[in-house]
Amino acid sequence: MTNSPTFSLLEAAKWRDYELLDSGDGLKLERFGKYIFERPESQAMWSRTLPESEWMNAHAVFQPTGEESGGHWDFKKKIEEKWVMSYPLTPLSSPQNGGTGGRGELRFWVMPTPGRHLGVFPETASHWDWLSELIQHRANKDTNVLNLFGYTGLASLAAAAAGAKVTHVDASKKSVSWARENQALSNFGEKPIRWIVDDAQKYVEREARRGVKYDGIILDPPKFGRGPKGEIWEVYKSLPDLLNTCRACLSDKPLFVAITVYAVRASAIHVAQALDEMMKNYKGTIDSGEMVTRESSANRLLSQAVYARWEGK
Repeated sequence: MTNSPTFSLLEAAKWRDYELLDSGDGLKLERFGKYIFERPESQAMWSRTLPESEWMNAHAVFQPTGEESGGHWDFKKKIEEKWVMSYPLTPLSSPQNGGTGGRGELRFWVMPTPGRHLGVFPETASHWDWLSELIQHRANKDTNVLNLFGYTGLASLAAAAAGAKVTHVDASKKSVSWARENQALSNFGEKPIRWIVDDAQKYVEREARRGVKYDGIILDPPKFGRGPKGEIWEVYKSLPDLLNTCRACLSDKPLFVAITVYAVRASAIHVAQALDEMMKNYKGTIDSGEMVTRESSANRLLSQAVYARWEGK
């Protein structure tokens, strides 16, 4: 490999509106803003710490079925259809980046969805902080960022708030509409973000043919998925081809590439090696490992995903 990648446990420690209250017995208890939710978590192979009375305070419990991400929410208490959460952004380092050193925040809508998620993956906030720092400290040069599988747009908004021009791509029209609402909610309407509903592979292939170049690429692919025209995505089969196509869209001196994989069988070292192959012609370093969330109850770490990140020299 280009270098011996470091192995890290990335923890998003700046959250105020999100909290992992407890986990165990294949479940996790979480606070999203003012509401509490119980969701399945197969990797929580220990006993719960909080008493049953605390778990009974959940506003909703997700009841899974046999299908991938299938199931439904069982609402125990009345909640709003959707509500606002926020995340503090890295302070802007200079006026040229759009501020005077003040601290802004992401503001975004959250609500229970049929796929057991609520519109935000809290553990990925560590990526938002990392890429924001890199973009802010890139002296006197515009940064062009491509966010693939961008979901509800939080990584795109963090990059734009740091000073980047962002192209956000997701196959779901609903997710892109949600992302645009989050842009308005964060008062980032003037930020240069292009919102695209498209299949990731096909979009990048067109960008490569057009000669469009990006300084940073964010990839957060699902295990399985379908494009807007029924294109099938399977992460183990599809990701290598996508990374190869993304390489053709990199600028001469790229700033970063970040990959997050939620597939159960994925290993951080495998993702790092795939990323190393993609970046073999560039000078940089690779960091890989697990994205974790720390419990409030017993201080245990719950692994949510594996990741690999390349940072240019």
